Amino acid sequence: MISTLSVAIGIGLAVSLLFSELFGLAAGGMVVPGYFALYLNQPIPVLLTLAAALATYLVVHLMSTFVIIYGKRRTVLMILVGYLVRMALDAIPSETAQIIHMSLGADFAVIGYIIPGLIAIWIDRQGLIETLSALIAASVVVRLILILVFGAEMQL
Repeated sequence: MISTLSVAIGIGLAVSLLFSELFGLAAGGMVVPGYFALYLNQPIPVLLTLAAALATYLVVHLMSTFVIIYGKRRTVLMILVGYLVRMALDAIPSETAQIIHMSLGADFAVIGYIIPGLIAIWIDRQGLIETLSALIAASVVVRLILILVFGAEMQL
């Protein structure tokens, strides 16, 4: 049986390509809208992931004032820093994360390990507003298609 995640990523790839061709905007990486679509009913992980992506962009942007970073180096550094930001957030003591979970009713986790880096890459390339707008719109479209395919009770 095909998992919801596999279908979400596939639909996300198609929607990302469509957005890129029609609007000239990348939705934060080809696979990102598929992942985000599965978490649209959980705002805390979505917001944490966007915050991790913004922190990643800012760290690499700050580093670029001291070190020459361009091309593949910049891309790999964005993904690596995004990974490290995710790991830093995972290092928050479980008691604190549990308190946040109980008070907000949502998991205190970043979506994926490379997702923040992929979003940061596109924030760097096309701008914050453009990237977030395309990402949110594409994720909503993917979520709507998933609801049509699987029904409202989708599982991760």
